[in-house]
Amino acid sequence: MARNLHARPSAFRRFIDSESSGGIVLMAAAALALIVANSPLAETYFAALHSYLGPLSLSHWINDALMAVFFLLVGLEIKREFVDGQLSTWSRRILPGVCAAGGMAVPALIFASINWSNGAVIRGWAIPTATDIAFALGVLSLFGNRVPASMKVFLTALAIIDDLGAVLIIAIFYTGDLQVWALGGAAAILAVLFGLNRAGVRTLLPYLALGAGLWVLVLLSGVHATVAGVALAMTIPIVRPKGGESEHTVESPLHRLEHALSKVVPFVIIPVFGFANAGVSLAGFDASALIEPLTLGVAGGLVAGKVIGVYGTALLVIKLGWADAPRNAAPLHVLGVAVLCGIGFTMSLFIGLLAFPENQSLQDGVKIGILLGSGIAAILGSIILVLSPRPGGEEARAF
Repeated sequence: MARNLHARPSAFRRFIDSESSGGIVLMAAAALALIVANSPLAETYFAALHSYLGPLSLSHWINDALMAVFFLLVGLEIKREFVDGQLSTWSRRILPGVCAAGGMAVPALIFASINWSNGAVIRGWAIPTATDIAFALGVLSLFGNRVPASMKVFLTALAIIDDLGAVLIIAIFYTGDLQVWALGGAAAILAVLFGLNRAGVRTLLPYLALGAGLWVLVLLSGVHATVAGVALAMTIPIVRPKGGESEHTVESPLHRLEHALSKVVPFVIIPVFGFANAGVSLAGFDASALIEPLTLGVAGGLVAGKVIGVYGTALLVIKLGWADAPRNAAPLHVLGVAVLCGIGFTMSLFIGLLAFPENQSLQDGVKIGILLGSGIAAILGSIILVLSPRPGGEEARAF
């Protein structure tokens, strides 16, 4: 009898389809960067990042161009969730929305309170406000059905709103000297893109071609180039099935593009970004660096700030009756997920680069704080979730 080669997916296919795989690849890339940055290859590693390919250095191509594709995927996810997903109604937005707001405000306040007297460092106040959705979901998925499905929905919705907040912070607070002519050109391209959307154009090619021009103009405008990715995403049409139509028969450009990027971003772009930016030389490292105000502000904001901001806000909103608790979830489940929100790797690194673009020593302090805070958050959150009750039991209704 002929063997059915498609009966079981390969180990590689099962890995890339796993929710935790993106986080694992990112961790491996970051670990490799640390090893290379402290090996005989360190000089080659740092020199390569600062070498120029055309008008930009390799580091800028990664952080400005490749990350614009990451932000395009983030924008597509935000739009899909708000239009036709977990955030499509106000009742679904309330709990993750206010928790995301608390989870951004409190870490920023903790960082600012520690670094208030240092005018150069205070610019990094937004570094601990971000949550790495791939990393956090990857850790959460390791617990399987021990954590209620509602907590995955809660974390996903919170992280998406968190990403939206991070995009706004970048656009407003980390913008350089504005070039009006470039902004005007970018606005004109956006108007054309929205016109294509309104005209019912479903072919992706004109959107992507104009999106490339939009990226160039945003790069020249002084606004960070990655914002172009989110702006482009907002113009990509999303098509809902009408009466008698199936989801599988309706071609939605947004879903097609999101599907096309769903493997490229977590398995290529984010690991490349992590490898290029997580490398920090530990030559001459002193343990006192762990208690530097910058490092403490980042790590403390990620760990303590997210716990207070997310968990504290969730308890308050649920006790006041403004929102329902996640289904079958106990307070410990929410606490564990709140701690996992302190894994701020990708977006925190990105904001750190924007905050201190020319200061390598401050960038190194940021990286140490992010690695320390994210590591503590991952371990502590995992311990709390291990100690959490099984979903659906009496203890899981203790709110």
